[in-house]
Amino acid sequence: MGASEIRIGEFLYEATAKFTDVVEYGVSLEAVLSGAVSLPPSGARFDVHLKGSVRGPKLNGKFVGVDYLSMRADGRAHLHIHAQITTEDGQNIAFFADGVVFPQEGSPFWQLRENVSFLTGSPAYAWVNTLQGWGLGTVNPSTGDIAVKIHAS
Repeated sequence: MGASEIRIGEFLYEATAKFTDVVEYGVSLEAVLSGAVSLPPSGARFDVHLKGSVRGPKLNGKFVGVDYLSMRADGRAHLHIHAQITTEDGQNIAFFADGVVFPQEGSPFWQLRENVSFLTGSPAYAWVNTLQGWGLGTVNPSTGDIAVKIHAS
């Protein structure tokens, strides 16, 4: 399969993941999310470790990575994710995503928007190297559950 065979807007996969660990830098993520403390005026940084799976017509496998999350004082957060997708046949694909996540009014879910790129030396998956993806999804900060659908752009 070549990247030229993938249409713009084509669904690639859905990723589901869960927070597995959080490294905090001076302020508790749980306390911020619960409203117990306010973010400092300068914002805050959290390293959110993630683990999950990718399932879809183009990619299937496991996902592990870290989101170097920066939260602004107004509550909007910037994503900076470095991860690894290991396909069902054992090939590794490097994954990078940036984007934003922000609270959804009246809901426990936050809206997630991602720009995604991939890199691998695997001949079987070389088609991902020229892809750019975009994702829309949700995060439930109280449970650490993430669901995002990735499409080709």
